[in-house]
Amino acid sequence: MVPLNELTAETLLSNEVLTEVFDQEDELYRAELLASLGLKAAELRVKTEFREMVSAYKKVEKEMKRQEREKVKAPCYLENWTNFTGPYDNMQCKEWLATETGICLRNPSTGYTDILACYHPILPIERLKNLETGEEQIKLAYKRNGRWEEIIVPKTMVTSANKIVSLSGRGIAVTSENAKYLVRYLADVENANEEHIAVQYSTSKLGWIRGGFLPYDTDIVFDGDSRFRQIYESVGQSGSRTAWYEHVIALRKAGRIEVKFLLAAAFSSVLVQPLGGLPYFVDLWGETEGGKTVSLMLATSVWADPDENAYIKDYKGTEVGLEAICDLLNNLPLILDDSSKKNRKIEDNFEGLVYDLCSGKGKTRSNKELGLNRENHWKNCILTNGERPLSSYVTQGGAINRILEIECGERVFESPGSTAELVKRNYGHAGREFVEVIKELGTEKIREIQQEFARKLADDEKMQKQSLSLSIVLTADKIATDYLFKDGQYISLEEAKEVLVDRNELSDNERCYQFILDKVAMNPARFDIQNENVEKWGVIENGFAIIYTTAFTALCKEGGFSRTSFLSWANRKDLIQAESSGKKMDKIKSFKGNKVRCVFLKLNDDADKDGFVKVDQSKNGQEELPFH
Repeated sequence: MVPLNELTAETLLSNEVLTEVFDQEDELYRAELLASLGLKAAELRVKTEFREMVSAYKKVEKEMKRQEREKVKAPCYLENWTNFTGPYDNMQCKEWLATETGICLRNPSTGYTDILACYHPILPIERLKNLETGEEQIKLAYKRNGRWEEIIVPKTMVTSANKIVSLSGRGIAVTSENAKYLVRYLADVENANEEHIAVQYSTSKLGWIRGGFLPYDTDIVFDGDSRFRQIYESVGQSGSRTAWYEHVIALRKAGRIEVKFLLAAAFSSVLVQPLGGLPYFVDLWGETEGGKTVSLMLATSVWADPDENAYIKDYKGTEVGLEAICDLLNNLPLILDDSSKKNRKIEDNFEGLVYDLCSGKGKTRSNKELGLNRENHWKNCILTNGERPLSSYVTQGGAINRILEIECGERVFESPGSTAELVKRNYGHAGREFVEVIKELGTEKIREIQQEFARKLADDEKMQKQSLSLSIVLTADKIATDYLFKDGQYISLEEAKEVLVDRNELSDNERCYQFILDKVAMNPARFDIQNENVEKWGVIENGFAIIYTTAFTALCKEGGFSRTSFLSWANRKDLIQAESSGKKMDKIKSFKGNKVRCVFLKLNDDADKDGFVKVDQSKNGQEELPFH
């Protein structure tokens, strides 16, 4: 063989080199050669092409071995072995008669029996062991109408006569009459061929799994719920890599922050776990016809098929359903179109949904055996859009702190229809290449980039959680710009800081204070002791709104704020007059001889003793009239 240091990209991918490798009879030596050549392929930047060539050679070798086995098979009937025609090897089946016409239990004296297990060929061909739960599934091959098909089912389904009947819905001829015999047959075949039935590690999640990345690393297979197989199958490459890159680079050069930010957010999703971050929302909002949906499709095309009913989801499902999808996606972005399309349950608890999705784990649930189901977990980015900002649906600062918002201007795309059609036909290439770059750079290098952005974004007036999320997005933008697009179209730090919310704007207590001041200003009659026609909330004296404790509690509840938390904060800020003992945050006030507990809340410094804001009557401060 040509020495490794003399190999070029062309010679490495030649038939001569790989044929010589696969001619080696020593399996261990062959594996060492393939490992060395794989490293050389990575060095020559033909790793993907080399891996595909090796995969093709393995398939050819497997088919040749199968054909050799077929040649040496005796044409006569084999006892204690399956006798099925097709791509699968014969297997030991103990006392069963397994032929093309069905499977029945052999009677040693007569050679046949009336005990029928199945009307058609069926075999267990692979065991799948889930990396998250340790639970096993089994792959069954069965033949109906002259065609072989494969399905993956939980192991518990084929070990119970009651459960295996449900396979009739998948086309397997099993009824309550023959169910227990089919269970017995499958168990006999599996145990008699334990050394020949491969054990394949599997997962029901996408993204980073044991140092690899599903679905690009094929050593681990997907065994997820069939309901989500459509999402799984939408992730991959299709169409022209060149066409996608040329179009996206042209869009980036137009300088629109909407395009660059959503692309960076889509890439950033796979960095959340390596960098130890928490999930976060990236929301593109604005008026209709601006290009929000097409921007979301463009971001989706980094990883998957952006066509309708493929990868992109919406808010019409349930919280449990969204949690299950997040668990499946794991590190790939969850993309939700149009925040206005929410079902009633999600709309009533939208704030809770934001907290749940950004926590990175699902609720703990028990099963019918009173055990605990596997807890769902994920670390990704959630991309969404709508005509209103996502923050307008939530009130608590903790939820707002988990959202990065970008306003969508007019006409993001010159031809949105052309962009949509192009990304539907060409997608998935950038995501795979980005993962390869991440593997080559390593976590430490990426963390250095992210921490540098975090230092530049550090600001006592901004919220740290938002800054951390933004630093991950900017890290993804830098890596994608440097290694994939190579166009120098970075998101500027000034543009990025626009999405951060000031700490004072985000503080629940600051917003509660402003909310109550607004309520006081909007309801002067409720503080006018001369007005007897309305229900009173209190009185305004000497720059303080003196509010009945009961009314104050009702105001806090109306705004969705914590009364206790606000009063504690306001006391520290000297915005209330508390009892001298400091144990209570309200005081006694006498109204016409009646003593009532009230909250003494300081009004704005510009307000007079009656709560009205003074107007500057000087020449410079005089309000200008629209006429002279």
